[in-house]
Amino acid sequence: MKISYNWIKEYLDLDVSAVDLAEKIERTSVEVDSVVKPSDGLKKIVVGHVLSVKAHPDSDHLHICEIDVGDDEPSQIVCGAPNIAEGQNVIVALPGSRIADNVKIKRSKMRGVESDGMVCALQEIGFPEEVVPKAYVDGIYVLPADAQPGSPVFDILGMNDSLIDLDVTPNRGDMLSLNGTLRDLAAIYDRPVTLDTPHVTEAGEAIDSQLSLHVDDSLSPQYRMRLVRDIKLAPSPMWLQVHLWNAGLRPINNVVDITNYIMLKYGQPLHAFDYDKFSGQDVYVRTAKAGETLTTLDENDHELDPTDIVIADSQAPIALAGVMGGLSTAISDQTVTVAIEAAVFEHDHIRKAAQRHHLHTDASQRFERGVNQAGVQDALDAAAQMLNDLAAGTVQTGTAVGSNHQPEAAVIPLTLTHVNAVLGTDLTMDQVSHILETLGFTVKVAGDDLTVTVPIRRNDIHIPADLLEEIARIYGYDNLPVTLPTGRMTQGRLTPAQRLMRATRKSLEGLGLNQAISYALTTEDKAQMFLTHPDSQLTKLAWPMSVDHAVLRMNMVTGLLDDIAYNTARKVKDVALYEQGRVFYRQEGQDRPAEEEHIAGAITGQLVPAAWNQPAQDVDFYQLKGIVAAYLQDMAVKGDVTYEPNTEMPEMHPGRTADILIHGHKIGFMGQVHPTIAKRFKIGATYVFDLNLQAIIDMPKQENQYDVISRYPAITRDIAMLVADDVTNEQVVALIERRGGAYLQSVKLFDVYDGVKVPKGKKSLAYTLTYQDKHATLVDDAVTQAFEKVTKRLQDELDAEIR
Repeated sequence: MKISYNWIKEYLDLDVSAVDLAEKIERTSVEVDSVVKPSDGLKKIVVGHVLSVKAHPDSDHLHICEIDVGDDEPSQIVCGAPNIAEGQNVIVALPGSRIADNVKIKRSKMRGVESDGMVCALQEIGFPEEVVPKAYVDGIYVLPADAQPGSPVFDILGMNDSLIDLDVTPNRGDMLSLNGTLRDLAAIYDRPVTLDTPHVTEAGEAIDSQLSLHVDDSLSPQYRMRLVRDIKLAPSPMWLQVHLWNAGLRPINNVVDITNYIMLKYGQPLHAFDYDKFSGQDVYVRTAKAGETLTTLDENDHELDPTDIVIADSQAPIALAGVMGGLSTAISDQTVTVAIEAAVFEHDHIRKAAQRHHLHTDASQRFERGVNQAGVQDALDAAAQMLNDLAAGTVQTGTAVGSNHQPEAAVIPLTLTHVNAVLGTDLTMDQVSHILETLGFTVKVAGDDLTVTVPIRRNDIHIPADLLEEIARIYGYDNLPVTLPTGRMTQGRLTPAQRLMRATRKSLEGLGLNQAISYALTTEDKAQMFLTHPDSQLTKLAWPMSVDHAVLRMNMVTGLLDDIAYNTARKVKDVALYEQGRVFYRQEGQDRPAEEEHIAGAITGQLVPAAWNQPAQDVDFYQLKGIVAAYLQDMAVKGDVTYEPNTEMPEMHPGRTADILIHGHKIGFMGQVHPTIAKRFKIGATYVFDLNLQAIIDMPKQENQYDVISRYPAITRDIAMLVADDVTNEQVVALIERRGGAYLQSVKLFDVYDGVKVPKGKKSLAYTLTYQDKHATLVDDAVTQAFEKVTKRLQDELDAEIR
């Protein structure tokens, strides 16, 4: 919320700068996004009075204007605005001036005609287009008739004011108003503040004979209306327009502007209806009926949900309560009677309706956080009186009340001893009482005890801890004494799971992958790809941010493929990424999903670039397998790691995909993404893996053990054999290690051949077997004996032909 520094000073006597005030607010109340003075960087922009306007001889849209800018002689300025006319007061940038975006204005010729400056629209001097009155969006802005030619425009347009942009947290809805901010600042600076009390002049008939309200008080605890007749619709006075556009709101007309002004001042959203467009005199606050629709003020049509709260006449809805009014009863140039609504709506309904219909308005923001339920009538009275003053309206006698349920003020017990114990202070009872009283709380003291009654407007305070926070922030966080912790200290350390997760990142980054972080939310289609739990059900968000983030992910691969697609679209062809995070599996009949920690990786292009001593090579299945194997080895997983072909996963290449198993238990998969899926993501050939990190965390670990290097020599034996094509390297190595004897240290495959010199259906594998005794010199006879056992077992069990 943008709040005017000058508006604050109308009610509170402050001798600090706007920047210092903002810094104090940020340290004490809520965050401040910025402090902006709109006139900063602008110069030599003045009021000009248009003396004459004539058409440019060489243009069908330019005008040659004589404008009084306060000098001895009028200035000749060429202007292309369609709405410029004689007698107007306009905004003029003189030669040498600076306008928005640091643009310098010089004397120039426009189609052969001298132009001594520029007639400006509001946008050209820095106003956002969304706050410019619609009548002036496509042309210049016309200043009030009493503006003095030659005087700077900044004070007239409110541009010399400092605007403090508050980032109000959800619990401090009271600060979404001038009055709420003033009350907080009065306590912070310990200064008196006197807020306006509205006094309404009622001159019309009794409202009861003109309007009847029918309200479901579970939807609207308070609902009130006033009626003002004989309205004279017109543009708002300049001071009111300035207040609105400095707060980021567009001035529309005096009726609508008054409701917005009251919202800014009191924090109470109001809505003005054209009473004569009602169907009858009855107004209903109810939920929408099946099939009902509403065209809102932004001219968009909405299909109403049965949980939406609507304001309706006897025929149909006329407003989406707390969010936006309906077009059918909008204020127009023909409006003469206005019904003003002030209410409190059930905040959950408002929040959901705003999300459902994508209508996040200033009103819904305030209703979601909670408005001052003790100030509804004051806001309504203030608006009615302004309609009397600024629109010549006749306020009808009385207020129509549909519901009037105010919450009880919170009464909270507290002790001075507890305050000082928690805050580490040595405050006196007078100090604590004074702080609470400056906030508008009522305090009763009895010895060490305080009984604090919290005003209804502070709906964020319910328990003693809330009062402690109020005392601490008003006293000043920087005034709290510094103390050391007492008691026995515990040493902070990582859990085994946290240590393994950190080791995971270190290992994969050492293997050449970079960490990626993706959304845990995705589309329904992507969530159901690369599934390791095919029976898992989708977990849909009730209120998604967008259709691309509507369900919880059930795999991590698609997020990495999106990242690769992002890089590929920007001509980055070599990408190696990993991500650690959670996936979400939900069983049928359960509301909440189970969370499972996973680690996934995706590589495309070349993992190792070309160098002077090696050519570039695209990543392949075996390179990926080496990364997975090295990672599992780094994690000291205890057990045999095996790989089995997987042809059942539709998103993966059927001939280049394998399941990863440890001791026969599947912990993930790896392989190439199916070319059709890669094409769908608009990426090249990509290899991925996905591992159940939680399973790896839970598995027993074989911690690395240091072993002395043997002083005794090793003996190697090479063996080559013909085996059937369906015999895997894994089977051969497992048999050799199982039957190789106590001295066998390693088995390495060094050659594979299946060319023309090998019988059909066969392949040749060649291995080096290394033998070593760590305690004595190994003799050939012992090695030969062990080697012969291996040879025989290969022949018997795998039908191998030793070459």
